[in-house]
Amino acid sequence: MRRFVLLVLVLFAVAGCGSAAAPPPGLLFVSTREGDYAIYGVSAGGGHEHRLTKGKGDPSSPKGLFFATEPAWSPDGSLIAFVSKRDGVSHVYVMDADGSGVRRLTDARAEDGGPTWSPDGRRIAFAREGALFVVASAGGPARRLGRAFAGRVDGPAWSPDGNSIAFDYRPDGSSFQEIWVVDADGRHPRRLTRLRALSGLPSWSPDGRRLAFQSNLRGGHFEIYSIALGGSGLRRETRSSIDTIQPAWSPDGKEIAFSRDGAIWTVDRSGHERKLTSGDNDSAPVWRPAGAGSQD
Repeated sequence: MRRFVLLVLVLFAVAGCGSAAAPPPGLLFVSTREGDYAIYGVSAGGGHEHRLTKGKGDPSSPKGLFFATEPAWSPDGSLIAFVSKRDGVSHVYVMDADGSGVRRLTDARAEDGGPTWSPDGRRIAFAREGALFVVASAGGPARRLGRAFAGRVDGPAWSPDGNSIAFDYRPDGSSFQEIWVVDADGRHPRRLTRLRALSGLPSWSPDGRRLAFQSNLRGGHFEIYSIALGGSGLRRETRSSIDTIQPAWSPDGKEIAFSRDGAIWTVDRSGHERKLTSGDNDSAPVWRPAGAGSQD
């Protein structure tokens, strides 16, 4: 009898191991490896790649949800904001970290993009029609932050201290796009870069002192650069012969993730690069926040 009980316990243990959920992803990214735009997770060391959002053919997929892009972790790692198109318009959605519990936050007949969480997790800022808007993460009406710009506003990123939002802005009729910073209440917008290039998608360093961004400053292709918050100390972070885009600073400040040649890579302070994903059309990396559980 004792042997039988032990055998049952072993079988239960084995079954439990086999059904264990995938570890929490260290990074999120977007890929079309299965034909449609979807959000995936990968461990910070590479591996454990798995899809989080549902496809059009999945019966559990929210009706009319056509694609999922631009993921953004909540500060505690329990939720993911993202952009998806429904009825021909892009809106901001939120889902649980495992891809369940999808709900829509914005519903205006306007294109929304680039969601970014406030450090306290209570608000999400995003870009809409040449301006920055903010909506409560629990839901409610969106309101504009400050003035609207005469041009394209994109890539908002909330600062670690919650006091500022960085974004990129390209005026109507201009050949250049620069990085700007505005107070979190929408006041005092100021231009950070004056590179006369296409610079965009800023990402804050964890200490809030620098911003990484993509730019075609030195030729026809894009590389990752960083600059001090005061506008000095421009530094080139990557060196390649092809487009290197979409920087995301790691929570410990030691690496910057980016997209290149259809895969997600990282570069450390010494310039050493490593490839994290195996896809051929992976983009938009974003790190799981520090203290939000295992990053494997």
